[in-house]
Amino acid sequence: MIKISNKTITADDVTKEYELKPLEKSIVNTLISSNQRYRYDSLKELKFELDLRLNIISAARDLNKSSFKFRTFKESMCNPDFWLRTAEGGFLLKEGVEPYDAIEDIYINSSQYGTECATAIVVVYYKALTNLFPRKLFNKLFSDIQLMDWKYLDDDLGVGTFMNSGDYFPGDCRYFKNPDVNPETPEWQGENVIDLGDGTYYGHGMGIKTGEGVIKELNKNRKESSTKSAYLMDSATRLDFKYLAKEYLKFNSRFIMPRYYPFADNFLSIN
Repeated sequence: MIKISNKTITADDVTKEYELKPLEKSIVNTLISSNQRYRYDSLKELKFELDLRLNIISAARDLNKSSFKFRTFKESMCNPDFWLRTAEGGFLLKEGVEPYDAIEDIYINSSQYGTECATAIVVVYYKALTNLFPRKLFNKLFSDIQLMDWKYLDDDLGVGTFMNSGDYFPGDCRYFKNPDVNPETPEWQGENVIDLGDGTYYGHGMGIKTGEGVIKELNKNRKESSTKSAYLMDSATRLDFKYLAKEYLKFNSRFIMPRYYPFADNFLSIN
């Protein structure tokens, strides 16, 4: 269920305030029908999460359409105008480069980039935020980006993994594990994917596939004579939507002009 200030929220409460897209309605219905309590400070905070989830999906689809390559860290590559390639194979934001521009460049000049699947998920997160955040806010929060799988994550992303979540939503990062991976191809030990909300998942290097399709690809890279299939783990990795919403709404509130009454001064002086 959805709770705002201890009030249980219905679908009508949300749709009266916002015109929702079909996928947003699906997310809201899942939240409402859940046995778990999902607490928000306001409907604006809930709508922010819906917007960000849809932007995560959009960023994943766009990365899939790009020329961004799958490469192991030993063979990773990046545009040296924006990033420094580290000894580990990660990408460190160059001094003097705006974070917003560096993330956008991964999509603009995608053929100059290559890395493995977890790093691609982090790229998707950042791109979703450039789609939603004003440039100034993005640059303020993410001033020293370093891309290297789940290492060196910016605290402001608030990335967390929830085991046995029970509820899963479009825009979640899920993980398919390959327990009997061939030791000669350790990069196939599993696949980080974005749930696209239509029964398919995006995984870097694998493309967009159904869950069965992801498992089939992973099973091609098992030990000989293995009988253990790859499987979808009961876990979800998510951004800290509440914190990011707070920063977004606080930033935008600075630009809301106070209402002006042209005769107020005269009225006050008379009385």
